This record gives sequence, structure tokens and C-alpha cells, in this order.
Amino acid sequence: MLAEPLIDMPASMTLDAAWRTGRNNFNLIRLVAAWLVIWSHAWAITGTAGHDHFSRITTRSAGAFAVDVFFVISGFLVAASLQRNDWRDFLRARALRIYPALIVCVVLTVGVLGPILSTAPDYLSNPGTWRYLWSNASLWRAEFFLPGVFEALPRTAVNGSLWTLPIEGRLYLALFVAGLLGMLAPKRYAPAWALAMAGAAAFAWRSHPLPEHLEYLLWVTSFFITGTLLWVLRAQVRLSWRAWLPMLAAAALARGTVWFVPTYFIAVAYGVFCLAFRAPLSRIERNDLSYGLYLYGWPMQQIALLAGAASVAANTLASTALALACAAASWFLIERPALRWKRARANSHADANATRFASVDTHGEDARAP
Repeated sequence: MLAEPLIDMPASMTLDAAWRTGRNNFNLIRLVAAWLVIWSHAWAITGTAGHDHFSRITTRSAGAFAVDVFFVISGFLVAASLQRNDWRDFLRARALRIYPALIVCVVLTVGVLGPILSTAPDYLSNPGTWRYLWSNASLWRAEFFLPGVFEALPRTAVNGSLWTLPIEGRLYLALFVAGLLGMLAPKRYAPAWALAMAGAAAFAWRSHPLPEHLEYLLWVTSFFITGTLLWVLRAQVRLSWRAWLPMLAAAALARGTVWFVPTYFIAVAYGVFCLAFRAPLSRIERNDLSYGLYLYGWPMQQIALLAGAASVAANTLASTALALACAAASWFLIERPALRWKRARANSHADANATRFASVDTHGEDARAP
């Protein structure tokens, strides 16, 4: 549903004040980011030489940039969820947000897509089939290949986008442990964040060039813990376009130098929240198709290629339509019912606590969910 844009805001406001308005553009930002992943993958999937145009400007592909955006938002919102829920509700909320849609996607891939497209005579008895199902559905690790599926295409991975999900699941657990240890107080988290970032930078510098999987792990983890930092310091962080523009200029000027990584990192991390809270965009308030679009984007691109959409533009357009249809089905049939059940449980738990502790004056976090 499209709601009224963000209007009548002062030139600068704290991230905490912006959060407490209950209005943000996170759903729209994540939807655009999920589409950028599809667009960026189109070169590899169709076997087209080169990369997307975004990478020519920033040296980061549009898909890598989109994943950066996902993780910085996730670090912020998951930290907010952790501080407004008890540990049972937090774990339940995270599981209900990530597992139902993922499990359905993986089961459909293995049980429907695989038997239809596989050229392997032993598809159902092949251990690789069941390893794909178990590893991906459980978030144990990402498995990319099914026997005989897409083996004649330029990229044989069945769903190359799944690599981020086990990492995200582990980051949720790491943040959960940090919360239990009382690390989400500003005086504790900020020094720990600085130490972690310095250690990651030193490791990357000493080990350059890093293996691709390790480089990706450092990038997404750094953005996630920075999103958490912005939640922890939300009362001190001020959002202002005038502050963001010099960050963008610094990143542009640093392109091709050793200073590009830190300037790009700062510009993206800060800019995401300026766009989320300060940009006068029409909000997608109730329906979040971004997760489904991300889950189904890659396999729909492979199917579009099999159907003849062999150019970057044709593959992007066809797979976007197919993936959006899958995303809508995932949202309305799987994700939204799971979230409604989660909220019903949370409200029931909150009512029980309110009855039990009616005489206690508490000052908790704003429980408004994005």
C-alpha cells in the first residue's frame, strides 16, 4: 500500500527521533535493492561479457551494493527487535521472518523445479539433491547445485543468491549473544565495533588479495555490525542531507585509491538511513515483496534464459516479472501469515506482561515495527 510521503521534517533530526515517527522507506529501499541483484546477475547468468554499469562508477557491482544495503538495514532493525523483545520472542520473530519463505522456496526448487528440468537419471536418489534441501532450508550452509539442473547454462548454480542467508542467520545469533552479554549499551558496543572494524581492516590489508568468499564475508559483516552501531547510537546520530553530500563527494574522489573503501562504506551506511527517514518517497507500508524477490530472482533468471531471454535487458525484464509473481505469492501466502501469527503471539505476551506488571513503571523501547 502506498502511503503519504515523509513531509514537514526539519533539516536535521536524530536517528532516534526519525525512528520514533514510525515512518520509513525501508520496504521500498529493500525492494529496489532486491531488483538490483537481479539486474546485476543478468550479465553472469546470460554469459554476457562485462558487468553492470554501477560497477563502472563505484567498482562495486549493483548486486554487491544491494547486499551492503540489506545488511546495514538488517543490523539496525534486528538490534531494534532484540531490544524490544525478550529472548524467546526475538528468536521466534527471526525464525518466522526468515525460515517459512526460505523453506518453501527450497522445497519447491527441489521438489518441482528439479524433477522437471533435471537431466540426471538419479536425481531423487542423488545425495546432492538432499544435501541441497537440508543445507539451504536449515541455513547450515549455502548449496548451489542440483544434479542435472541448469548444467548446460553459462552459470549452473540453481540459486546463487542463497549465499547471504546462512551468514545473516549467524549474525542474528551473534547479535543475540551480544545482547545477552549486555554489549548493546553505547559505551560497550562502540569500542567493540571500533576494535572489530580495525581488526578486519588490518586482516584484509595483510592478507590482500583475499579469497572472494572471505572478502564478501568481511563486507557484509562490517555493514551488519555498523547497522547495529547506528541503532545503539541512534540518539547521537543526526540525519542530514548536508552531511551526506560531502560523504558522497569524498567517495567519488577516492575512487581508484586506497581511500575508496572507507569513504564508500561511510557514504552507504549513512546514506541508507537518510533515504529511509529523510527522503520524501511514497512508502510501501504493508506489503514487503523484497525477500521473495531476492529468493526467487536467480532461479527465475535461469528459467527466463531457458525460455530464450538471452540478452541482459530481456533476461532482467522477464525474470523480474516471474520473480515478482513468486514474491507476491510468497508474501501473501507464506510471509504475511507468519508475521501475523508472530505479532499475535507478541501481543498476547505483551498483554500478559501488562496484566502481571500493571503497577510497574517501565520505559522500554518504542515497539513500533517497521
